[in-house]
Amino acid sequence: VQLQASGGGLVQAGDSLELSCAASGRSTAVRFAMAWFRQAPGKEREFVAAVNWNGDSTGYTDSVKGRFTISRDSAKNTVSLTMNSLKPEDTAIYYCASHLGSYYYVNPHEYEYWGQGTLVTVSS
Repeated sequence: VQLQASGGGLVQAGDSLELSCAASGRSTAVRFAMAWFRQAPGKEREFVAAVNWNGDSTGYTDSVKGRFTISRDSAKNTVSLTMNSLKPEDTAIYYCASHLGSYYYVNPHEYEYWGQGTLVTVSS
């Protein structure tokens, strides 16, 4: 299974950005949850958002609620993270991750597969 993340970049505070993650190498019949994590310089990797296998349940860390939206297209094996009202503290490398199972977790150790990360930089 390979995960390919894209969409990062340099934006100003208040701007929007959309990250995408494409999964390949597995059957669309397999149930899997998807998530986004991020890691800022000098900090541990933290949970950002996740979606369950069929897209009807999502979860967010408190700091992004109301600003970020996670969605998935199961037919295309992709998951997106739409980020609005970006803040300098959102600056980090963003990673998509996949858990083989129906439901998502906030613990990164529950995810078996990881993308390479995409850098998001928000200037003030």
